[in-house]
Amino acid sequence: MATKDLLEAFRAVTGPAGVVDAPDAMAGYLTDWTGRWTGQAIAVLRPDGTDQVAALLGLCHRHGVAVTTQGGNTGIAGGATPIPDRDHVVLSLDRMQRILAIDPAARTATVQAGTVLQTLQEAVADHGLTYPLMFGARGSCTIGGTLATNAGGSNVLRYGTARALCLGVEAVLADGTAISDLQGLRKDNTGYDLRDLLIGSEGTLAVITAAVLRLHPAPVAVTTGFLSLSGPEAALGVLNALQDATGGLVEAFEYMPAPLIDRICAHTGARPPLAAPAPTGILLEAASTRPSDRDAGGLEDLVQDCLAGLMERGLVLDAVIAASGQQRRDLWAMREATAESIMAVDGYIFDLSLPLSQIAPFLQVTDAEVARAGMTALTVGHLGDGNLHYSIAPGGGAALGALRARILDRVAAMGGSFSAEHGIGQDKLDLMAAYRDPARLAAMRALRRAMDPAGILNPGKTIPDAP
Repeated sequence: MATKDLLEAFRAVTGPAGVVDAPDAMAGYLTDWTGRWTGQAIAVLRPDGTDQVAALLGLCHRHGVAVTTQGGNTGIAGGATPIPDRDHVVLSLDRMQRILAIDPAARTATVQAGTVLQTLQEAVADHGLTYPLMFGARGSCTIGGTLATNAGGSNVLRYGTARALCLGVEAVLADGTAISDLQGLRKDNTGYDLRDLLIGSEGTLAVITAAVLRLHPAPVAVTTGFLSLSGPEAALGVLNALQDATGGLVEAFEYMPAPLIDRICAHTGARPPLAAPAPTGILLEAASTRPSDRDAGGLEDLVQDCLAGLMERGLVLDAVIAASGQQRRDLWAMREATAESIMAVDGYIFDLSLPLSQIAPFLQVTDAEVARAGMTALTVGHLGDGNLHYSIAPGGGAALGALRARILDRVAAMGGSFSAEHGIGQDKLDLMAAYRDPARLAAMRALRRAMDPAGILNPGKTIPDAP
């Protein structure tokens, strides 16, 4: 079918507002957030519901048009940017933002996949609930995107990743067939779990169009602080002590060393949280749903007493606890400014995970290696779940290429992974072939062929072709 006729067929499904083909109007959909990847497409399709997604995918399947699904376009791995290898469309879910249901008794929310994360969080807050997926892009990322990458963030320590927070999905297969599992069942052993298969698949197996999500009681007592530790090797002991003291109420334990704090302050104009630089800085947050934890002897006192004991042991050198909501917001604003602060100096951001016991040795060796190369390590990490966004600035040139290879080899030797939560996309496609087991890759390719025999869903991403 000629492109003109295909565009008319798309418009017949969505109406004029659902098809964008003017180059200027498409530009924002064709370049990723980092600016590293720019693609090409014959159109951007903007359906408003699952039925339209099904009809559009059916057309693309019949005519061999590749489809890259896009949510908020906030990813940093190039996974939502089309590659210019064939006729391609971007399937944007930015018109699918309806919150379909909130069930306070069951503590679930059912939403369309284009719903912005922060919008959902604000809606469920009115019911005394929270959807505890927390990271800096929450004001623009979408639920579908977080599921496609199995996003994590700062609260994985307590609540798990996006997969743990999802009870079911509705999706459309490559040929336009819709499947739905939005009952919100906690237990269902009737065959393969397609929900878990689709979460983390980056739009290569199907297009998630809606999801039923697990909600949690909103905390009523929150203690937030910034700690200076004696070194990374002290971090696990400090975290475990705080978990023991609070009964497992630590929600965030974010590694923010001095070079990163300096970079954020230079970029944003913020003041550092401690008067003296904290070579091993930690953003800490603990939260409780018990009203009694707001009183004397409650959560803040438990944290303060624990920190006092850790200071006596020399594990914590200094600490500040937020005394107001504004001070808490200021601490989190620094954390949420991390990515843009690193990108402002052309930083390269890794997305690594390591066994908890290997984090301190990795940092010690790698920080020294980066310094010898004349670069700066600007690392942030979710220390409680082993996820390091190890970052290097400046992040270009041949020197980075050699250093990147050595760092990734070290991660593999330590039993870690090169991709924790950002996804594979285009950025790490070569690493899949280099570091993943060939048999595992073969199984993934077989799954992909079975789900999408024509290979139209997000080609050139996530799973490398067979050699």
